[in-house]
Amino acid sequence: MLQIEPQAIRIPVRSKRQAMDWSLLLLSQGIESIIDHSDESGWGLVVSSNEHQRALRLIKQYRLENLRWPWRRKIRQKVLFDWGGLAWAALIVLIYKLDVDGANLRGKGLMDSAAVTRGEWWRLFTAMFLHADAGHLMANAGFGLVLLGLAMGVYGTGVGLLAALLAGAGGNAAAWLIDPGHRSLGASGMVMGCLGLLAAQAIYTGRARPHALKSVIGGMAAGLMLFLLLGSSPGTDLMAHAGGFLTGGLLGGILTVSPRVAQSAIANIVAGALFSLIAVLTWWLALNAGI
Repeated sequence: MLQIEPQAIRIPVRSKRQAMDWSLLLLSQGIESIIDHSDESGWGLVVSSNEHQRALRLIKQYRLENLRWPWRRKIRQKVLFDWGGLAWAALIVLIYKLDVDGANLRGKGLMDSAAVTRGEWWRLFTAMFLHADAGHLMANAGFGLVLLGLAMGVYGTGVGLLAALLAGAGGNAAAWLIDPGHRSLGASGMVMGCLGLLAAQAIYTGRARPHALKSVIGGMAAGLMLFLLLGSSPGTDLMAHAGGFLTGGLLGGILTVSPRVAQSAIANIVAGALFSLIAVLTWWLALNAGI
């Protein structure tokens, strides 16, 4: 019987480096390819027609999982800093300006345990965007930008941002449960949530190192010392800080079980959209409450 060879199909590629990367990807999945180049058509990969559709699916998934965000920068080996945190800092500065200009956001959005008990749950979130004065704002924006940028570098732009917001809300929820008369405002619970996220990552990576127990204990001790230094000074909201730190640690522990989420463009886009939705919805509820 005459055996008919499958046709070859060419997949366009932007550069020689990309052709080599994709060729290795396909080979790892059992798909053979030939790197092709010509002056007229540029670089490409030639694969069997039988494997063409599977090759395209693998390449698409690879591109999604390895999408490079231009605002993420390596500051040392295996440490990324995400400058997307500047958008968060700009947002809390804008809300502070609107508040001092007479928008009366503070009264409608500050954390008030009695109001939360009455059903105004959105205050758990809106309080994180408010600040008492310029010094309070600058302190949280400064420390927050550093810790949030590092957390977003570890967990992904959208995933890290959403996790930090939820950690801050967890801190406010802890204060609400513990103190029925609690009233506060500020992003410090969210900032401590970032510290909890980073501590969880340090503990997780320490498990893979030589002398794992020592590395894990060192990660826990470093996170606790930073919390005591930054989050327990006199006059601070200790309950919200501790709650944010612990919630951040819990969320970080969950996220480290699936580290590929940080590299998934889809997960980060969805998480970023959820952060925006929560911010808009909670403030809409705050501004329209009682109308």
